[in-house]
Amino acid sequence: MNLNAGHEREGVIKFNCLHTEGPLPVEKGLPQLLAWRRILHGLGLIGQTPERYDGYGFGNISVRVGESGFLVTGTQTGAPLALTPQQCVLVTAWDTRRNEIRSQGPVRPSSESMTHAVLYELDPLLGCVIHAHCPDIWHKGDALGLPATRSEVPYGTPEMAEEVRRLWRETDAPSRGIFVMAGHEDGVVSYGDDAQAAGNIMVDHLARAYALEHEESRR
Repeated sequence: MNLNAGHEREGVIKFNCLHTEGPLPVEKGLPQLLAWRRILHGLGLIGQTPERYDGYGFGNISVRVGESGFLVTGTQTGAPLALTPQQCVLVTAWDTRRNEIRSQGPVRPSSESMTHAVLYELDPLLGCVIHAHCPDIWHKGDALGLPATRSEVPYGTPEMAEEVRRLWRETDAPSRGIFVMAGHEDGVVSYGDDAQAAGNIMVDHLARAYALEHEESRR
């Protein structure tokens, strides 16, 4: 895998966000979303620290709501260990070709919401998408045999949406439940039927990456 990603500023929203500010209109799926977001924060896969990415927040999680929307953690909400519903937002519609997302809630959606959207579009059975920042998985993507987006494709763009579609057509990404974003430093995306499934896939691959590291250290 060609990991030539430059240090791109984290958390920048690159799509046109048509946002309606107000209370979160639905709470279905929130308990699982908030629980797994806390687990991922504890593992350092979602967060915000001065030492990483110039202090910007990183990582996000979403859950599908009905047939035409999803709840996602808000942009730059990485710092707290535990989020509240006031830090989540409902994405109600999207158009990857026009690079546009419509949302409703107390905060604006994560800068990676377009990637979440295209995954829900590609597989109607997906119930959760996680975008984590995990150097251990990212650097061992080849050794783990993970599908990867091309290194020249930036996150949060229509080009990334098309790249995810390419992975769906040309690789085992649909069945693997995880891929690496080669052009987005440490970016790893997992997905599954629900938050537990998507979270378990991410944690399982983290354990596999640790095991590889241990094997390499013994050589």
